[in-house]
Amino acid sequence: MSTDSLPQPADRAVFRRAHRIRFSECDPAGIVFYPQYFVLLNDLLEAWVDEALGLGFARLIGERRIGLPTVRLEADFRAVSRMGDAVALSLAVERLGQRSLVLALRCESAEGELRMAVRQTLVTTSLDSHGAIPIPADLREAIARRHGLPA
Repeated sequence: MSTDSLPQPADRAVFRRAHRIRFSECDPAGIVFYPQYFVLLNDLLEAWVDEALGLGFARLIGERRIGLPTVRLEADFRAVSRMGDAVALSLAVERLGQRSLVLALRCESAEGELRMAVRQTLVTTSLDSHGAIPIPADLREAIARRHGLPA
């Protein structure tokens, strides 16, 4: 499924953060250098685990040794973002599997113009064995509760 057809989840099912595009995120033309979007969206993912799920990303990785590596990434770039632009970054859970989840991530202008959209598949892994593991119960429950999904 292309990110063109990303469903628009109910507001309560979306985690959002405002962001102002910074000089360090731009190329010499003054527009976001495309890899910087992935940095912004990874920051959003960490904030989601910290704030929306209340589990602590550093704790998940450092203490619990649970990784969330990306195994698939699809991106559509629609319009440029320029230094100083106010944008909204959003994250919705499209699918919650046994060992993986699919996220729908977006960057939109303050007026709602889609700048870029990503569909990202993450797999829960043991950072000791580097093998896939079932999504831990507390993580699954937090995601389901926050995004109105069945646990």
